[in-house]
Amino acid sequence: MSSWGATPVAADRTRFRLWAPDRPEVTLEIDGGQAVAMTRDEDGWFSAEAPVGAGARYRFRLDADLAVPDPAARAQAGGVHGWSVVVDPYAYRWTTSDWGGRPWEEAVIEEVHAGVLGGFAGVAERLPALADLGVTAIELMPVNAFGGTRNWGYDGVLPYAPAEAYGSPEELKALVDRAHALGLMVFLDVVYNHFGPDGNYLGAYAKDFFHTDVHTPWGGAVAVDAEPVHRFFVDNARMWLEEYRIDGLRFDAVHAIGNPGFLDAMAAELREAVGPDRHVHLVLENEENDAARLGAGRFDAQWNDDFHNVLHVLLTGESSAYYQDFAEKPAERLARCLAEGFIYQGEGSPNHDGKPRGSKSGHLPPTAFVSFLQNHDQVGNRAMGERLTQLADADKLRAATALLLLGPQIPLLFMGDSEGSAAPFLFFTDFHDELADAVREGRRKEFAKFEAFADPEARARIPDPNARSTFDQSHPEPGPDAAEWRALYRELLALRHTHIVPRLKGTTSLGAEAIGEAAVVARWRMGDGATLTIALNLGDTGVAFPELAQPLFAHGEPGAPASVAVWVEA
Repeated sequence: MSSWGATPVAADRTRFRLWAPDRPEVTLEIDGGQAVAMTRDEDGWFSAEAPVGAGARYRFRLDADLAVPDPAARAQAGGVHGWSVVVDPYAYRWTTSDWGGRPWEEAVIEEVHAGVLGGFAGVAERLPALADLGVTAIELMPVNAFGGTRNWGYDGVLPYAPAEAYGSPEELKALVDRAHALGLMVFLDVVYNHFGPDGNYLGAYAKDFFHTDVHTPWGGAVAVDAEPVHRFFVDNARMWLEEYRIDGLRFDAVHAIGNPGFLDAMAAELREAVGPDRHVHLVLENEENDAARLGAGRFDAQWNDDFHNVLHVLLTGESSAYYQDFAEKPAERLARCLAEGFIYQGEGSPNHDGKPRGSKSGHLPPTAFVSFLQNHDQVGNRAMGERLTQLADADKLRAATALLLLGPQIPLLFMGDSEGSAAPFLFFTDFHDELADAVREGRRKEFAKFEAFADPEARARIPDPNARSTFDQSHPEPGPDAAEWRALYRELLALRHTHIVPRLKGTTSLGAEAIGEAAVVARWRMGDGATLTIALNLGDTGVAFPELAQPLFAHGEPGAPASVAVWVEA
C-alpha cells in the first residue's frame, strides 16, 4: 500500500523504496551478504527488488560508514539501529473478520501503556475484566519502535514498526483480534509531530523531511506539506486502520504540526479508505482548542484538557503552572466546560503569557469532547507521578468520577483508575550515555519553577527516567480499596450504558451554572427529548441542589460537601 518501505510482491520477492533526495546512491543490503544497487529517480526515490520474502532482514547502505534502518519498516530486529524485517501484512488469520466497530457514542475508553502491562500479550490478558467492567475501548499509548526497551512511546523513530519489547506485529494483531471478540474497540495513539532523539536517521538522507526554520519543542517541524512526508504519515495511519484493523487513532499534539490542511486532508482520505461499513474514530490532542477541526467528515472529538484542568484545581487546590489558567472562579469555568465544551474559547491564557487560546465550541455536541480525570500526561508529567488517589479527598474523587462517567461527553479512564491505584506513573526512558544525562537533567530542570522543587536537593529526588526502578514503579497495582472502586465503576458504567448512551446522539446543552464556589449544576436535552441533569459539589460547605424526583445516581447527601446527583427525566 505505502510508497515507502518494503512491500512483498510474491512469496519470495519484495520491492523496497526509500526517499533519499540528499544521496546520490543507496544500496539495499540483505542480512546474509546480498547487496543490491537501488535505482534513483529524479524526485529522489530509490527502488529495488530482491528475491526475499517475509522474515528477511535488510537495511539501506548510504555510504561506507553509514547503514540505516528502513523508516517505514514493519518490524525491527536488534533495536532501532538494527536490521529492518520484511513483513507480510496480510499473513495473520483474523477470527473476527466481520467486526465493524461500535458507534462513537458507545465509547468508554481506558488508556493503557503496553510496556508496563507486559507487552501486547499482557494487555490481552486484561481485556475480559475491562469488558466485564463496562469499558468498551482501550487506547494504546504509542507502540512504534523507540530507542531502548522502555519508553512512553512519544520518542518513537520508526512509526510503522511495533516496538520489539512489546511483541511482534502478529502479537499486536492478536491483541486487536481478542479485543474485537470481546466487543472492545482498540484505539492507538500516533505521533506525527516529531521523532525521538535516538535512532532518527532521516536527516542523514532527507533533510527536507523537516522545516529547519520552523521550531517546535523537538526541533524543526515535520514538513507535512511535502508530498513524500504527507504520504509517509497518511499511509502510516492507513496501515493501522487497514492492516491492524485498529478502530480509531488519537493524533498527539497536532498543534505542533501547525498545518490544519494536512489534518483535514488526512481525515478525508482515511474515512474514504475505510468506507461506510466500519465505525472508525479519529481524535485530536490540540492545545489550540480549534473547534473547526471537529465535526462531520473531519475528527470525531478532541481530548479536552480544560475538563481535566479545572476539575484538578477543584479536587486538589493546585494552581501552579497551567493550573493557574483555571484557579480563578473554577466553578464558573467548570460550568462553561459542561455547557460549551472548551473553557478557553479565544480568551487570553495566563500560562501562555496572555495569548488568546481556543475558539467557540458551544455549537458542538458533547460527544465532540473526550473528558478525563487522569491520563498519562496529567499523571506522568508530575515530578513524582502521583495519582488523584494520593492528591484528592476520596469522596470528592468519587463524586467527580460520577460526573465523568454519567456526563454526555466521551469518558476516558487511565489504567488503574477503576482499581483505585495509588502506584505512580512516572516518566521513563531507556537512553544511555550523554543522551541519558541530558534527559535526566532536562527533566529535573523542568520543575525548577515549582516551589516544591526550587531546591536542587529536592530536584535530585525526582526519579531518574532511565533507571529500571522508575519503570518498575509505574505498574498500575490495585489500591487498598480496589474492590470499592471497582464496584463504583461497575455501577456507574452500567447506568451509563442503560440510561445515557442510548440517548446520546442528538444531545444538546441546556446550560450550566455555578451554584457555589466549588459547585455546579448542568443540564442537557438528550436525543430522545429526555433531560439529563447533573449537580456536583466539590466544596467544603453545603449548597442547594435542584429539587427533582429520585435521582438515577447519588453520592453523599444531596448538596453536601463531596456530593453529586444525576437525574434523567423523560
